[in-house]
Amino acid sequence: MTIDEIKEIIQLLNESGMAEIEVQRGDNRVWIKRPGQEMQVAAPIAPIAMQAPVYHAPAAPAPVAQVPVPKPEETLPVVKAPIVGTFYESPSPGAGAFVKPGDTVQAGQVLCIIESMKLMNEIEAEAPGVIVAKLVPNGKPVEYGEALFTYRPL
Repeated sequence: MTIDEIKEIIQLLNESGMAEIEVQRGDNRVWIKRPGQEMQVAAPIAPIAMQAPVYHAPAAPAPVAQVPVPKPEETLPVVKAPIVGTFYESPSPGAGAFVKPGDTVQAGQVLCIIESMKLMNEIEAEAPGVIVAKLVPNGKPVEYGEALFTYRPL
């Protein structure tokens, strides 16, 4: 084990806040203990059994509400985001959604709001139809041209 490797071990000990560390490479073994600010490098010691670190898996993400998706053989028109921004399904928090799947809409009816640069932009239906699916969760960012809704024309 080289001096540079020992320096790296000491640096690791300082950065991690551990009280002591033992490293073995081949026949070389170094044990460094930090009682307070003072460091000591000890002579080789008897081998000890090392326990594998315990890693905990991250908590599973909360389930996402399933959005109804049209059947693959059914090609439906989509309402796309005309701008980049944040998608809102209602005029204000706590208010009901402008539209939901199954609603019949008329041309010019507000479907959602996209907030962009602190401006609230109402997205309107271009043609009459029945909303089949809402494709974006409320409060999520959308890109230009991203599909927001699918609908069945009347």
